[in-house]
Amino acid sequence: MQKIHMVDLHTQYLKIKPEIDQAIQEVIDSTAFINGQSVRDFCTDFADYLQVGHVIPCANGTDALQIALMALDLKPGDEVITVPFTFVATAEVIALLNLKPVFVDVDPHTFTMSVDQLEAAITAKTKCILPVHLYGQCSHMEPIMVIAEKHGIPVVEDNAQAIGAEYIDAGGSVTKGGTIGDFGCTSFFPSKNLGAYGDGGALYTNNADLAEKAQIICNHGSKIKYYNDWIGVNSRLDSIQAAVLRVKLRYLDKYISARQAAADYYDRQFREVDILEIPARASYSSHVFHQYTLKILHGRDQIHQDLIEKGIPSMIYYPVPLHLQKAYQGFGYKKGDFPVTEDLGEKVLSLPMHTELDQEQLSYITHQLIEILTVK
Repeated sequence: MQKIHMVDLHTQYLKIKPEIDQAIQEVIDSTAFINGQSVRDFCTDFADYLQVGHVIPCANGTDALQIALMALDLKPGDEVITVPFTFVATAEVIALLNLKPVFVDVDPHTFTMSVDQLEAAITAKTKCILPVHLYGQCSHMEPIMVIAEKHGIPVVEDNAQAIGAEYIDAGGSVTKGGTIGDFGCTSFFPSKNLGAYGDGGALYTNNADLAEKAQIICNHGSKIKYYNDWIGVNSRLDSIQAAVLRVKLRYLDKYISARQAAADYYDRQFREVDILEIPARASYSSHVFHQYTLKILHGRDQIHQDLIEKGIPSMIYYPVPLHLQKAYQGFGYKKGDFPVTEDLGEKVLSLPMHTELDQEQLSYITHQLIEILTVK
């Protein structure tokens, strides 16, 4: 049996090696390493895939979030509502811009923003709502947008983990996650479902004015070289990464199907195991399984170690909620404020999930985990 990885990018590369190598070589031959044709071509293809009006490439997913907030003209002290159960970048950009993160707890089944708690968190200072599409599944965007529109608040979707996920509204209409709010933001970190061979990110929107402003902000606040209209940043997707992403975008739906098949296998094996809760499938969203995350009702940390001893990697996303992180103590939160999030931090465990998992590996992982749980 091949060694089991959390993400097997090497085997994935070997299957598309000629296309990747050719794409990279074309960039090298052109010597257009910054803002080359491959960047423009990828943005066109990505916009077509998402069925969105504008894609603005940038250097990474964290920059995408920051640039979106900058483009919305938020001012120091403005409040941004988000969740404490997410990667730190979501709140980090809020704090970096001298805004105030206001947390609401997550739903205990989907682990995404609790719509029931959202409206109560809105104040006169609320200037943005930032839901996180976690592990590969969309937040419940329809009611979020109803609340946002009622209060005149823009919405930025953190879509770093759910590229390709589809949102299904109450009428049955299907829209790609990240294209519903004022901005969607994503990361092309190598382990993502659509991952580069280095850092990368993008924003997308159907608002032409916001798209233009975000593009200008990415380029030092400059539309015309050496003329700076706004305070901006230097955040670019380089041409080689764009070339890699353009190739991999052609395979994204196939990659999603492979992840979903692996998740289905895990589900069948674990469905009747009492100590586990398998990932919830929301009725309003497809799940593209950036992560396959179990909720282990007790003994999670020891099980995590036992899997390592069996040669099975696993990860805890995320062990310490943002409101309990040392860096965010100044915002006034304390232990007990978000009980669902805190409970998840003690119970979630993500198993290997990628496009190259084979039947032998899946069988070994599930058999070993069930055996460990049986002994417990």
